Amino acid sequence: MDDLYIYEKELINQGIKLIGGIDEVGRGPLVGPVVAACCILPLNYKLEGLTDSKKLTEKKREKFYDILINDCVSYGIGIIDEKIIDEVNIYEATKLAMIEAIKNSKIKPEHVLIDAMKLDIDIPSTSIIKGDAKSLSIAAASVIAKVTRDRMLIELDKKYPMYDFKHNKGYPTKKHVEAIEKYGIIDEHRKTYSPVKEYIERIK
Repeated sequence: MDDLYIYEKELINQGIKLIGGIDEVGRGPLVGPVVAACCILPLNYKLEGLTDSKKLTEKKREKFYDILINDCVSYGIGIIDEKIIDEVNIYEATKLAMIEAIKNSKIKPEHVLIDAMKLDIDIPSTSIIKGDAKSLSIAAASVIAKVTRDRMLIELDKKYPMYDFKHNKGYPTKKHVEAIEKYGIIDEHRKTYSPVKEYIERIK
């Protein structure tokens, strides 16, 4: 657990108390938004088992999400939809989602720890490669972002059950790709992503 708090401890030792962890989810899916979260945890916070959301089961993520939303000092969510992703590309859209997440936090962080990305913001920041597995604050943000986006895709699944979004969360599984061929695409599909892009080209 202490290994996940090294970056935070360094900042706390400098007198910084409001540390925001930032992470995103949804770069790879063919459908829906990219979602980022900014999470400010209480000082010296501990939550046994919390790590990168990709390493957790769905049940564990849901449990940790509820705990984190209750325990955190503040959090913000940034959602950038598929239309903007198609306009500006996923890399730029991810940055926009992260900046929106910071803005939507009721309390402004004094320093942010960001998973891999560098942001043009007015807050001091540290970019950490694989940060969601190295920083508790980023791990917390990854869980909040992941559960937020997964819930959106579960709702979309109710409207379009043939694509199996409930299980694939918009990622290009065999069933999802086959459903595109059979039923076509929906508004929420990212038009610049393969194989959606190729499908559009074929039906022109």
